[in-house]
Amino acid sequence: MADDAKTTPALTVLYDGACPLCRRGISVYRDLKSLRPDAAVCYADVSDTAVPLPPGITREQLLARFHVQRQDGELLSGAQAFLALWTALPGWRWLALVGRLPGAAWLMERVYLFFLRWRPALQRWVRRFEPHQ
Repeated sequence: MADDAKTTPALTVLYDGACPLCRRGISVYRDLKSLRPDAAVCYADVSDTAVPLPPGITREQLLARFHVQRQDGELLSGAQAFLALWTALPGWRWLALVGRLPGAAWLMERVYLFFLRWRPALQRWVRRFEPHQ
């Protein structure tokens, strides 16, 4: 499932590579890997049916929300997944600290749920500006 088979990553980001919004967000995080190759994060595009899934969850469930899987197999989604990812990324840890303030994760989750409601419309809008292949 990992990009880097040499070591088990501390965190695996399970993202929807068919979503133009998700691809853009993940590209920002992936670019950090070139700055810090030792960052223990890998990325798995779960829209690719060849990518194995964690046990106990369907591809549809993974595509519906942002998920990360910890090295111990724990699966996090939504705001908690973003906080775990930001904690693992150099330059983003400050945002994870802010997100751990009382009430911040609750608010982040509500904003994320609002975003998910509008995600299909935003995807259609962003796709209009993508180059056709």
